[in-house]
Amino acid sequence: MKRYETLIYSTVGVVALLVILVLANFVLSAFKQRIDFTEGGLYTVSQGTRSIIEKLDAPVKIRFYYTQSEQNVPLPIKGFARRVEDLLGAFRQASGGKVVIEKLDPQPDSDAEDSATLEGVEAQTMQSGDRFYLGLSISYADQKLALPALSMDREQLLEYDLARAIARATRTDKPVIGVLSPMTLFGSRGIPQMGVPPSDKQVFVSELERDFTLRRVDPGAVSIDDEIKVLIVVNPRGISDETEYALDQYVLRGGKLIAMLDPYAYFDVPPGAQQGGTSSTLEHMLKGWGFAMDTTKVVQDMKFLSGAGERQMSTVLSLNNEAFNRDDIATGKLGFTMFPVVGAFTGSAAAGIKQTVLIKTSTFSQLTDSSNAVTQGEASVRGFKPSGIEYPIAMRLSGKFKTAFPDGRPVAKDKPSDKGAGKAAAKAEPGKPVPEHLAEAKNENTVVLIADSDFLNDGAAVNIQEIFGQRIVVPANSNLAFAQALVEQFAGDPALIDLRTRAIAARPFTVIREMEAQAAQAYVGKLKELEDSLKQTQDRLQSLQKSSGPGQGSIMTAAQQTEVEAFRKKAAETRHELKLVRRDLRADSEALQFWTKVANIALLPLLVTVFGIWLGIHRRKKVVTI
Repeated sequence: MKRYETLIYSTVGVVALLVILVLANFVLSAFKQRIDFTEGGLYTVSQGTRSIIEKLDAPVKIRFYYTQSEQNVPLPIKGFARRVEDLLGAFRQASGGKVVIEKLDPQPDSDAEDSATLEGVEAQTMQSGDRFYLGLSISYADQKLALPALSMDREQLLEYDLARAIARATRTDKPVIGVLSPMTLFGSRGIPQMGVPPSDKQVFVSELERDFTLRRVDPGAVSIDDEIKVLIVVNPRGISDETEYALDQYVLRGGKLIAMLDPYAYFDVPPGAQQGGTSSTLEHMLKGWGFAMDTTKVVQDMKFLSGAGERQMSTVLSLNNEAFNRDDIATGKLGFTMFPVVGAFTGSAAAGIKQTVLIKTSTFSQLTDSSNAVTQGEASVRGFKPSGIEYPIAMRLSGKFKTAFPDGRPVAKDKPSDKGAGKAAAKAEPGKPVPEHLAEAKNENTVVLIADSDFLNDGAAVNIQEIFGQRIVVPANSNLAFAQALVEQFAGDPALIDLRTRAIAARPFTVIREMEAQAAQAYVGKLKELEDSLKQTQDRLQSLQKSSGPGQGSIMTAAQQTEVEAFRKKAAETRHELKLVRRDLRADSEALQFWTKVANIALLPLLVTVFGIWLGIHRRKKVVTI
């Protein structure tokens, strides 16, 4: 009897446990809670989103258009749509009722399809010709905007895109952002007669135009309008002293400046030129702040170099978290950026100015002549000697700035008659008074300096694709994230900065990078030694072959033939040693990556297996003892 009672109790207990688990799962799923163990909380609504939602004075309605009943929609798209819906649910939950979600299924010739068209949500076309909708519209009071077509390729940016759309819908005004650059950032029609093709507007400019009022500033401007809240200066090649003076006074009046200088602007190809490589600086202002940037030098970094083998470039820096200031909101979570051919700032901040380094090189770096800017392969590291210095690539300066022009407005070089420091009558715009010369700022201000401009170019920052008939811009790295975070920090909602830095989740092998840099440095000296020996051998061999004199042809004495054979043997041995050095360098790197992957992939299962075996043996011994 007791046996049957025990069986009944056990069965009831198992059934009760299953019921409890089902009910618990049902109840918890209603709250849509999850635990996120990823680094940086990639699957958790960020504090930036919460900050934006908390500022809402009225409900925001988000309409989610998805053709869920379309059978031909690819399974990956369906999975992506579910994740979008999950994120919208997280927004609604975090808002406490301030975000209202409405889901619609826009079938052909339905009211939902008409609504999607009116609100700017676009149909996406599959290869089969079938169409489906996957987009959002956001409305707040009388403001409406849309995310016309959501793409899987921008999934890492989905929370940012949605939060930015909410912030844009609730914004009553758009700050004015100025852009001063001789480059064709806004696109151009080209110059057919000079062989210059037309160019599209850079994505960086297009992105800023969505959130701000952009104003182009003449590269030769002699004054900066105070209406411009933030001025972005990009590779100001050939800048005049008068324009630099205008920037100086703009900063002293409280204007925010982001200056992207460059010793070698690879993507800047002036009209009529065959290739880029222009240089720019703000010599007077940098000197006044205690710094300098040598426009004849570029950075080589063995730790952050890009490419491999013959395509290796030590001047193209693939930067990760070790290069960023982890304590700064603009760079704390960038992930990965690529800076092609950068310069470096030297010096120390002048009195009253605080320097905050945002991005830096490694200690396995040196400054090399700009003529080596695009050298590839082994030639790019020949003669490399690490400086042991972490050079600042990007930095923020703050404090009460003093003018870099203590004598007042500089005299235009092309107008000798305008002599008289501080006189600007001929340069002032008609109808506008000449601004008073400021020797020092009244209040503290902030300036950001970056020793590169190429990182903004589409060729370095984004991948542009055509997917389902839509032009999709996919960030290739965090380059734009960094630049736009700086602008938003100065002019937009600072809460967006935290969101933008979550865009890229790359996790490169930083330890491997450092060990590769150390190994490469050890081999560089050997490579140089062997290559020099090979060159001397070849030179000596040529001189011996020519020593027979004119008219003797290839006839050499026995001694000369012996010496030639010895040198040929030495040359062959030297080439063999070079091959071994290159092979060892590749082998060390590949072995390191292999064992790192083995440890990451196999170590945890191995530990679980060992623990399971130990636990089984331990329990067996315990039973035997009893």
